[in-house]
Amino acid sequence: MGKHKKTQKVKKQRNAQLKRLMKPTDARIKDQIRVKRKKAEDPHKVKLHEATQQSSALFFQYNTQLGPPYHIVLDTNFINFSIKNKLDIVQGMMDCLYAKCIPYISDCVRAELEKLGNKYKLALRIISDPRFERLPCLHKGTYADDCLVERVRQHKCYIVATNDKDLKNRIRKIPGVPIMYVAAHKYAIERMPEAYGVKA
Repeated sequence: MGKHKKTQKVKKQRNAQLKRLMKPTDARIKDQIRVKRKKAEDPHKVKLHEATQQSSALFFQYNTQLGPPYHIVLDTNFINFSIKNKLDIVQGMMDCLYAKCIPYISDCVRAELEKLGNKYKLALRIISDPRFERLPCLHKGTYADDCLVERVRQHKCYIVATNDKDLKNRIRKIPGVPIMYVAAHKYAIERMPEAYGVKA
């Protein structure tokens, strides 16, 4: 038997073995593992686009629910920055917006501060002030960013006070929600309608 014939015989055997293997689209394979072929889309079918429902509080980009007294949700690092800059939170907010402000602390922000330990005891004492309202959280865990973003997406009546870059970027994607932050030893506000308050 020549070398050429031998190699051809080996090739045929290999091909036979490959043919015996199941294809990933075979109907005998379980549904979870099986690769399903996509059906060709009908070009005449009407395409549906799902869009998130816009809040009734918005008039284009203008938020009609904002007005004095302002409801301000605080983030953990905003409280810490205020302490570093020796700012009175309630008084600083009133100086920034020229109106009555009600600061709100969510349960996860309080939990984050408690986790940080003795170093942030002062922050815990500050948020225990009766002027600070408590917001109960129903979610699992103590990650405040997701909680604040979700709360603001549902209720457009809040201003978010934070110095966290990532959280700011996430909130900027939600229309009609102003952001308060610490800058140059005072509070500044971003995306606030000019009818109220001051520009940063």
